[in-house]
Amino acid sequence: MIVRVRDYMILEVEHLRSTTPIKEAIQKLTKSRHHGFPVTDASGKLVGFVSAKELLRHVDEGDSPISKIIRPGTYTAYPDTGLDDAARIMFRFGLRDLPIIDESGRLCGMLANLDVVRSHFERASPMKADTLKRLLSERYGLTFKFTRGLVPISRLTPTQWKVFEDELEGRRYELERGFAEPVLVVQKGDEWILVDGHHRALAAREMGLTQLQAFILTCDDPEEFAKKETGFERIAREHHLATVADIEIDRASHHPLIEVTTQLIRRFEGGSSTDTSTTAH
Repeated sequence: MIVRVRDYMILEVEHLRSTTPIKEAIQKLTKSRHHGFPVTDASGKLVGFVSAKELLRHVDEGDSPISKIIRPGTYTAYPDTGLDDAARIMFRFGLRDLPIIDESGRLCGMLANLDVVRSHFERASPMKADTLKRLLSERYGLTFKFTRGLVPISRLTPTQWKVFEDELEGRRYELERGFAEPVLVVQKGDEWILVDGHHRALAAREMGLTQLQAFILTCDDPEEFAKKETGFERIAREHHLATVADIEIDRASHHPLIEVTTQLIRRFEGGSSTDTSTTAH
């Protein structure tokens, strides 16, 4: 199955008209999180892209329209372009954002490099589900399948008794920006056993969300599977984990990923360039 640009592009695109004065464009860019804007004509057709650097070069020409400073045309893709092909275009030309146009040349979306990164994580999740399906089949001699769907956060049984506060904050940031990597769940009768995605689930709960996207594994022989206690259930029982609210938040330690990052920052900001004691390999 080919993943298309339309699966990940942003539909509501902030853009500028070619008649917009330079000073107005600078003001809009300053208030946004972007590094530039696509530029359209009165009919909505894409005519170019203006970057922060180009605006700064012409800051003294504030009353002039941006049509006078942009180079006509820009790199684009179509909604049906393969995502990998679009990512290759962005990589080759060092683009942070790629405008998406329809067959008539009208701006209809935007693909950011962060959307490409998001797609990588979301496409990796089925691999985790497939690996777990194989392990469960080997362990219990039963066949399993997985589907993608929504799961109720309040009914998830966690199998991890501690999460890290810094990683929890990172997951909140991702969820706020639409990065909803599916969690991994085993459904056993009325129980939803959370196998992977505890930081995501707790962050979503704290944000007031009630459901999460998930890859859900189910057994083809649910009655036989119900007779067996999985290792996941044993962990939950031993650590008295009934709901996501029972997960402890570690506010003193760093998540391993954050620990490596902050060690490297400390090294380059204040440590000796010959001190390799904090370098992670």
